[in-house]
Amino acid sequence: MTNFAYLRVSTDSQDVKNQKLGVLDYCNAQNLNPIKFIEDTMSGTTSWKERSIGKLLADGKSGDVIIVAEVSRLGRSILQVLEILEVAAGKGISVHIAKNRMIMDGSMQSTITATILGLVAQIEREFISSRTKEALQKRKMDGMTLGRPKGEAETLKLDAFRDEIMGYLKKGINKRAISKLIECSPSTLYQWLFWSKNYFR
Repeated sequence: MTNFAYLRVSTDSQDVKNQKLGVLDYCNAQNLNPIKFIEDTMSGTTSWKERSIGKLLADGKSGDVIIVAEVSRLGRSILQVLEILEVAAGKGISVHIAKNRMIMDGSMQSTITATILGLVAQIEREFISSRTKEALQKRKMDGMTLGRPKGEAETLKLDAFRDEIMGYLKKGINKRAISKLIECSPSTLYQWLFWSKNYFR
C-alpha cells in the first residue's frame, strides 16, 4: 500500500505551500505515513487522463491511498471528479479529501458528497469569472484605462493600482482574478504584493 499526496500546482507558491500543509496535517492525524508527493503542473481543464492523476490511477494498486487538499484539485468540473472517483473505486484505491476530512471509497454516500463539493467548487469559479468580467466592464464604462502604467520599473508598475488591488482583496477576490482585472501577469502581482508594505498592514 502506498500513500500518494496529489498536488495540482498553480503559479502561486503560497497556494502550493497551503496544499502541502493541509495534506500533511491530515495525514499526521490519520497516521498515513510515509507519503509520496505528486505535483501536477497541468491545468485542471485538461483531461484527467492526460494529467499526473491519470498515470497515478493507471499504475495504482488496490489498497493505495490518494490524498488531495480539496476536491477541486482533482478537476475543474464535476464530471472529471466523478470519473476519477469511479476509476479509483474500481481499482480499490481510496481518495481522501484533507480539507473536509472525508474518504471517498466508492460508496453512494461518498459519491453524493463528492458531487456536492464539486458543484460548489465549480459554482465558485463561475462566480469569480462573472465578477471579473463585470468589474472589467464597469471600468471601461467609467472611462478608466485598462492595463499597467508604461515605462516604470517592474516592481513599481502596480503602484497606480494600489487602492484598487487592496479593495479587491478585501472583497475576497482571488489574486489570479485580480491579475486579470488589472491586466498583468499573476507573477507580477504576487511580486508586488510581497514588496508592498500596505499588503502586510
